[in-house]
Amino acid sequence: MSAYERIADLTVTVESVGRRRYTGATTSGFERTSTEFRLAGDGVTGRGEDVTYETADHDALAGTDPIDLEGEWTIAELSAHLDDVDLFAAKPPTRETFRNYRRWAVESAALDLALRQREESLGECLGIEPDPVRFVVSTRLGEPPSTDRVKELLALDDDLEFKLDPTPDWPEEAFVTLRETDAVRILDLKGWYEGTDVDVEADPELYRDVFAAFPTAVVEDAAFTPETQPLVEPQADRLSFDYPIDSVESLESLPVEPGWCNIKPSRFGTLESLFETIAYCQDNGIQLYGGGQFELASGRTAIQTLAALFYPDGPNDIAPRPFNDPDASPPYPTSPLRPDRDAVGFEF
Repeated sequence: MSAYERIADLTVTVESVGRRRYTGATTSGFERTSTEFRLAGDGVTGRGEDVTYETADHDALAGTDPIDLEGEWTIAELSAHLDDVDLFAAKPPTRETFRNYRRWAVESAALDLALRQREESLGECLGIEPDPVRFVVSTRLGEPPSTDRVKELLALDDDLEFKLDPTPDWPEEAFVTLRETDAVRILDLKGWYEGTDVDVEADPELYRDVFAAFPTAVVEDAAFTPETQPLVEPQADRLSFDYPIDSVESLESLPVEPGWCNIKPSRFGTLESLFETIAYCQDNGIQLYGGGQFELASGRTAIQTLAALFYPDGPNDIAPRPFNDPDASPPYPTSPLRPDRDAVGFEF
């Protein structure tokens, strides 16, 4: 049986639906807002985090009544029901992709609840033993670009690894310094983003510098333009994609067959699409690692749990919250993260 088939027929009894809002500062210089959906039944509560980025979308949600999911369902039945539920009934989302983010919150809460009602972990349900999870720290070099934070973190733990977001204004000395650390595992070019605060232009000089300075690193979300395509295509084995990946079909439609894929569960919306995509990658030799969305609550433990079960040795961008919290101070958690053997549901 596939992973999805193992969870699809799990029964879940929902007696009430609640929500809790979270806010927190980030080391990337913006305030994060998220909303946790809480489905309760049989004396336990399942949680799933809506990581929609725009605060206005959470404001609109706060003014609505909780969705009606009361009753007994299978996971598959509840998911089918959600096909006909507008989770942005108050007003349309700022971005259509946010529909998947909220759908993931509800479906992951339902699965968490179903497992808790069985007093079972996701690993036990799937018949997979969780392994310690390797993680990388995602950080930006700031404006103007500076390698100080990378050096400060390495001074505290010289085993740390990093995921960085190169930009055309990185000076040559940044490339030299970072290469000498031998700690950079992923370079995210963000070439597929459009109309966001993190868009990065597809600069062929930047791409050339990245590929040359970090010859063994994974390169994520490289754009394919007439100028960059000759640079990018020969690197297919170490290319990874994140932003455009929300299904098996999105993987199959890429301009190359990539060597890697970044799994961000919220991008997929449904549990079925998430588990089908993981299986597709495993069957087709595409290496996996997990990605985060600045989760503030249960969403972070959910992505760590999935990593422990499916891609524990990947360069997982799922570092514990203190690495994204500007108010946190050392000592920081170390990699790998070790799962709790007594966890239930989506607990890590």
